[in-house]
Amino acid sequence: MITAQTQKSFLSEDFLLRNEFAKILYHDYAKHLPIIDYHNHLPPAEIAQNRKFENISKIWLAGDHYKWRAMRTLGVNEKYITGNGSDTEKFEKWAYTLPFTMRNPLYHWSHMELIRYFGVDELLTTENASEVYFKTSEMLQEESFRAQGLLEGMNVEVVCSTDDPIDSLEHHESYFHSKKKVGLYPAFRPDKSFAIENPEGYKSYLEKLGQVSGIEINSFDKLIEALSNRIEFFHSRGCRLSDHGLENMYYSNDSRLSADGILQKVLRGNHPNTEEIEYFKFKVLKKLCKLYHSHGWVQQFHLGALRNTNARMLTVLGPDTGFDSIGDFDQARAMAKFLNELDSTDQLAQTVIYNLNPRDNEVFATMIGNFNDGSIKGKVQFGSGWWYLDQKDGMEKQMNTLSNMGLISCFIGMLTDSRSFLSFPRHEYFRRILCNLFGQDVENGELPWDEKWLGKLVSDICYHNAKNYFNFSPSNYQI
Repeated sequence: MITAQTQKSFLSEDFLLRNEFAKILYHDYAKHLPIIDYHNHLPPAEIAQNRKFENISKIWLAGDHYKWRAMRTLGVNEKYITGNGSDTEKFEKWAYTLPFTMRNPLYHWSHMELIRYFGVDELLTTENASEVYFKTSEMLQEESFRAQGLLEGMNVEVVCSTDDPIDSLEHHESYFHSKKKVGLYPAFRPDKSFAIENPEGYKSYLEKLGQVSGIEINSFDKLIEALSNRIEFFHSRGCRLSDHGLENMYYSNDSRLSADGILQKVLRGNHPNTEEIEYFKFKVLKKLCKLYHSHGWVQQFHLGALRNTNARMLTVLGPDTGFDSIGDFDQARAMAKFLNELDSTDQLAQTVIYNLNPRDNEVFATMIGNFNDGSIKGKVQFGSGWWYLDQKDGMEKQMNTLSNMGLISCFIGMLTDSRSFLSFPRHEYFRRILCNLFGQDVENGELPWDEKWLGKLVSDICYHNAKNYFNFSPSNYQI
């Protein structure tokens, strides 16, 4: 009998490829394509400084709230998750947890990461945890396992960070001058610029925004001027896309309200009401989106997350620690009105909308068709399954819905949306699932056995569509 220590991984070269045509599509048309990761949360400083990770816990467990949620569910004490447990203890607790994650994407992802980065083709358990910990940690000390080497090793061509308007982008600049193989570009994430729910925190943020822009923000017009200043700065550093994390899109035409009046109220320390919050966010976003359009940027909207639901743990650990969920927000009407507001003056930029609630897949897939105007292939995109939907079932549903109600051939494909340097096999995961969908249709007699054409469509979705959609180029830097 094979023991736990020697049991080999189930991840064969044809993992998830259940028919012959799927295998052809993946191995001949998808597998070797570069990766354009146009949305993630990797720290630019760690890329620019080419960080060396002391051990696998530092690179694999720190910051990964997917794993943290699983460990908490299994009853692992917080000491061994985000607490003061040692790195070896944290890894041992994760090795204990992993076998219990079967049928959760973590089981697939974790073993793919162990194989692709470290050549570990055994199933991780408590029995081999110590051996795997020391083997991988030793490998991480090699030059090729520093941050930049890990990206190059996964054939990453472009990686886009997520950056606040007040960011200096100094790490992007130093990395650009180092002329490395992988392109690193910023993405403009201005959520805090219209977060007026907390007047005290908002005033503090405006002070910082005013300092970096050289503009005293004492009116709505000055706020937009300061944001325009930062967009110009980001543009000069190669930025060509923005991103927004919202519960839902905003739209308000309440003539009784004034954006400047609401801002003055907040600057005095008073809390705005619900109608004022929605109106203000709409006005700021509308101004921002017109600026994106004028600069030729792509705008992204990640919609539907219900964040920071556990007040006790938010107080203890802060945000982005694993206590967010799918929200059940109404999406269609405000989204349609917002996009139409921009389109009515022909100022709707290329747009990617991401859905977090699977009940709304059809809403998003049909919404994009309302604003694709023939000016560019796939101008408005239904973005890939993200966060809780970036698993096999979620990605299949997103792609099937897009196929049924739009053109999957125009789809710009996958992204990691990750904080981990070891997460890039998720592109492989996506590509295998994509090839299997097409292969299954051929197997069923629902598509022709046309290797050349279907191979082209798969290659486009995995790489070429994103390559052509985004204007990433070193020549965009104006330093």
